[in-house]
Amino acid sequence: MTESTTRRPEDGAQAQRPVGGPGQRTASLRSERGNTVISDSVVAKIAGLAAREIPGVYDLGRGLGRTFGALRQRMPSPSTAGGGQAVTTQGVSVEVGQKQTAVDLDLVIFYGQSIVEVSEAVRRNVINRVEGLTGLEVTEVNIAVDDLYVEGEEQPPEQSRVQ
Repeated sequence: MTESTTRRPEDGAQAQRPVGGPGQRTASLRSERGNTVISDSVVAKIAGLAAREIPGVYDLGRGLGRTFGALRQRMPSPSTAGGGQAVTTQGVSVEVGQKQTAVDLDLVIFYGQSIVEVSEAVRRNVINRVEGLTGLEVTEVNIAVDDLYVEGEEQPPEQSRVQ
């Protein structure tokens, strides 16, 4: 696969991006003993998992995206025997440079939880996890609270129409 280099104005670093890939960027951490390349999908997955670790977060993503994500989870896939795999990057978008990354999250928070406190806890946890696991500096974590989950609210049916 051919590599191209793009310059990001936020950190002045160069990110290597595979040409021909569907917008897939990578971060390259260079040391005297070699290079480590981290895909933006890896950073997005870490950020999504870190956000879900915080009490008060019900889900990630916007309304229609969550609906499609729930459908994808129920669809059989070759990698899972009974059903689809969890959508860990739903509601997460990242920009990855060579040494820095920025994260955007769309959250659904439980009704009754402090949006400010949950958002700050998510922000701290995402920064700690991404920096700790990747070595990339997190320049910002932007959070949009798109919905509140109210227990007892009507949810989409759990049963599949196709058996």
